[in-house]
Amino acid sequence: MCQHGAVFRSLLDRFRSATQPPQRLTGPPTSSNRASSFHLFWEIAPEPLVEVEATIEVIEPPSVPELYFWALQVTFTERGMPRGGAHFGLQHHPSYPDSGAVNWGGYHTGGPELSGSTSALPSALDNVNTRTYPWAPHRRYRYRIHRSPDRGWRGSITDLESGIDTVVRDLWVEADALDAPMVWTEAFCDCDHPPAGIRWTDFRAIGTSGREFTSTAVRLNYQSYADGGCATSSTVVENGAFVQRTGVDRVNGTGTTLRLDAGG
Repeated sequence: MCQHGAVFRSLLDRFRSATQPPQRLTGPPTSSNRASSFHLFWEIAPEPLVEVEATIEVIEPPSVPELYFWALQVTFTERGMPRGGAHFGLQHHPSYPDSGAVNWGGYHTGGPELSGSTSALPSALDNVNTRTYPWAPHRRYRYRIHRSPDRGWRGSITDLESGIDTVVRDLWVEADALDAPMVWTEAFCDCDHPPAGIRWTDFRAIGTSGREFTSTAVRLNYQSYADGGCATSSTVVENGAFVQRTGVDRVNGTGTTLRLDAGG
């Protein structure tokens, strides 16, 4: 009887292994850019936007010399039609002093990279989009994407501890509004590298009517195994913030809606 039970358990384990989706838990991502990404889609305003903001704090800085990118992303629209998209945010970039960088860049819809103004910030790699920026962990920074008083759309970052606001640059795209805001982590580390984590708060937008909107709910998405993503990334609500971590067990899956007022 015990022997039959052992055979049954072995067959059951094989069945579960065959029916469960594959998971990438170790080694590097296999996506085309060698990164694994996960996203938070905002529940936000029922109208086009002219400004979007989010606050970030790196609570568990990366401990390996790999690129991590934590961004606020928007779609540019003109009369409701998409004209491109762009991402703005801090990077842990080993090729920059103390791995500190900030990036503001994007692409035309189905086309080339967006052009823009020349940043006043230096760049260790002479990259027009990625500039040297000495951010620090356990310090809050506010991202802001808004109309430039000169031309196009501006990305600026405020160190909320010092109050210093830094204009990174302007992107030049013919658009009258912003749409589909989200935030995300893109990690170029191995799936089993030590954990790194950030907390997101204060999702805010201003509509074309001048009304102000906030978002306290997000829908989760993770890069799939088929697309090369790691299964060791997770998003949770923790101490009044959305927290994204790499190198951990996943708690909430793709399609989950998280709300700040639901606790954490």
